[in-house]
Amino acid sequence: MPVPPWRITSVLRRSETGPLVTERDFDRRVLVPEIKRVVKEYDIKYDPETPVPSDDSLAKDIWDAGVDLFLSVGVFCTSTSRRMIFTDDELKEALWNYHDSIELGMGQDRKTWSPRSIEDPKRPGCLFSPVGVRCSEKNYVKLVMAYMQEPLADAVSTPILEKVDGGYARTHSPFEQQGGSVHVLNSRQAAIRVGRPGMAICLTGTALSAASQIASSNPVWGARPSDIRLVSVISELKIDHDLMNKALHFRQNGANIGTLTSPLFGAYAGIEGTTVLGIASHLQGLMVNQGNFTCYFPIHIRRLNNTSREMLWLVSLSYQALASNSRLISGSNGFAVAGPCTEMVMYEAGLHGMVSAVSGAAVLWEIATAMNKHYERTTPMEARMGCETGLSAVKSKLKRSDVNEIVKKILPMYEEKLDNAPLGKTFEECYDLETLEPSKEYQEIYGKVKAEFKDHGIDYIY
Repeated sequence: MPVPPWRITSVLRRSETGPLVTERDFDRRVLVPEIKRVVKEYDIKYDPETPVPSDDSLAKDIWDAGVDLFLSVGVFCTSTSRRMIFTDDELKEALWNYHDSIELGMGQDRKTWSPRSIEDPKRPGCLFSPVGVRCSEKNYVKLVMAYMQEPLADAVSTPILEKVDGGYARTHSPFEQQGGSVHVLNSRQAAIRVGRPGMAICLTGTALSAASQIASSNPVWGARPSDIRLVSVISELKIDHDLMNKALHFRQNGANIGTLTSPLFGAYAGIEGTTVLGIASHLQGLMVNQGNFTCYFPIHIRRLNNTSREMLWLVSLSYQALASNSRLISGSNGFAVAGPCTEMVMYEAGLHGMVSAVSGAAVLWEIATAMNKHYERTTPMEARMGCETGLSAVKSKLKRSDVNEIVKKILPMYEEKLDNAPLGKTFEECYDLETLEPSKEYQEIYGKVKAEFKDHGIDYIY
């Protein structure tokens, strides 16, 4: 069952009555000094030779530092310039009342996601996702169908319609609301066409504002309570009234709320501080964003990825800390530098999936490609590699130390290309739009990289 909302009216009041502070002072005089303090106080240190640590005490220190940071800093409401502060007892209450699973989807397509432990033999959930890639109306349904037909996908997060009916879907414009409606209708059409009418869909990326999100919640044709609705954390540890309006609407309509949180490495903190921020962001998601679960995608501020050595360290320890100290359900969202139909993106996806799964992620949310900023440059093959490799690492009963050795062998195959990664190909260049089958070239690349992972100890399911 979903987590109960934590005292919604109290949270709303705190956005109006908390201590006043400018955003500049919150960042520079509150947040940054506290990050530095907890990293030093808890003696958190990055070791590049161990991208997947097996140090349980380090994971505990990161959890404790994240809790300390959240309670010390609170959450900044950009709409009112107020800090929303919480007590240790309030946080414990929210964590204690967090339930053990969430259900999404309907009928035969219903799925259950639940917490996992470190090196857990239990299968993680799989959310296939082109994340926020821009897409044309012409190719939208076919692209979503290609993702939804993947057998490993429990749910699908859909792309963004850049234009609809000839107009750009700009935030707060009428075309945004129109785009949100078309987004939902086309996504549901795709699910029906692949025979998964009850599949949970992550909605509605085209509609950024609360007004347009609410408009797409039509009970007849719109987003269902069994779908996934998203409420973002503004980096770092911030929210605004528009996001709070979304959370309130989704809660009042019984939706599954996913908190989107993306701590930025290279902004306010080093890799250690960014890892701690990730824990604090999960706590904001629970108490302020009212999330049932978290979509976690820490990224490098310049490369926009989380598949490099230091970012995999961050991903691994974030999930070790969450898995060993809470029951929070979190989806590990991969971000790759390389584009589709390249060996590099297959390596990136495979490593991100296995590191996340063995470290205790409840859900594998795979994967943004080509820095998530190039038009229609995404395919289901990347998500398939991330999820298939992650699930197979679990099936193979790999330990963190095993995955650490695999990562150390695979990373050198692409580390030096991170600043000049191949852009790859578009969906239309990789897939036959009539049959929705990947090209022979891409299937060969997939098979080659999969064989290499097999050689390193991954016993694939099939």
